[in-house]
Amino acid sequence: MPEVDTREYIDMLKGLTEEGHLVSLLISGWSMAPFLADQRDTVYFKKPDRPLKAGDIVFYTRADGRYVLHRIVKAHGQEAFDMAGDAQVCVERLVPRERIFGLVVRVTRKGRELTPASPLWVFFAYVWRWVRPLRHRIMKLKGTLPSAQKKRP
Repeated sequence: MPEVDTREYIDMLKGLTEEGHLVSLLISGWSMAPFLADQRDTVYFKKPDRPLKAGDIVFYTRADGRYVLHRIVKAHGQEAFDMAGDAQVCVERLVPRERIFGLVVRVTRKGRELTPASPLWVFFAYVWRWVRPLRHRIMKLKGTLPSAQKKRP
């Protein structure tokens, strides 16, 4: 199977969202663990069509051009947002709204469809956000800390 450059692929998906399409992407990386897992779960996202708020999962572009999927932990109006992955304790502050291009509206987690109204999603969007300083301890106790996960070759 031919390999696809990740940046080119996400550029293409970003373009499709600009045209109004809902697109899907298999998760790569552990920053959204334990809610989403590397090479197991899929996100479905579209161009944001409503005001963004804390708890939303969004795709955005960092200043260096890298694409990131994280959760909004704090909104500063609609101009800027603080972001963090569910596995992270550090917050990326003041991400400008114009860098956000995708709002996750559904996920397939462990083969099961979840929406923002699903109890597990609500837990991570609200409760998990507030225990950010304790995340690593909780994940270590549960054995779900990403660094403890089996690394890909």
